[in-house]
Amino acid sequence: MTPRQTALVQASFATLAPRAEEVAGLLYQRLFAVYPDLRQLFPADMSGQYRKLMSAFAVAVQALARPEAVIPTLQVLGRRHAGYGVEDRHYDAGGVALLATLRDGLGEAFDAETEAAWAACWALVANTMRGAVRAELVPAAA
Repeated sequence: MTPRQTALVQASFATLAPRAEEVAGLLYQRLFAVYPDLRQLFPADMSGQYRKLMSAFAVAVQALARPEAVIPTLQVLGRRHAGYGVEDRHYDAGGVALLATLRDGLGEAFDAETEAAWAACWALVANTMRGAVRAELVPAAA
């Protein structure tokens, strides 16, 4: 990600932070609309999950200037999510749900440049998590 993209993501995230639980709720609502089978992977009371999601986003967004600092955490998260039953296709749906939620939450401030910055951020997060799972599936070289 470029420094400009990092700044856009961080600024827009800060704008939404006071409404974190609402934003997380909308994101999961959109995700479950596309993949209703994912709902069973989560507890009935989603409030704790909302906090976990937004906390993870806060860590990732804060570390964008130094992604190497958050990559190990994202790798652990990716392996953990695979254990829960999350598949590659779910990351794509998560990205779509994220961008739609941001578009609604930020309104006119979610311009094309900000959307591209968030798409790059999600790609970094999702690809790192996916990559950790794939790396475990590849047998070690002899």
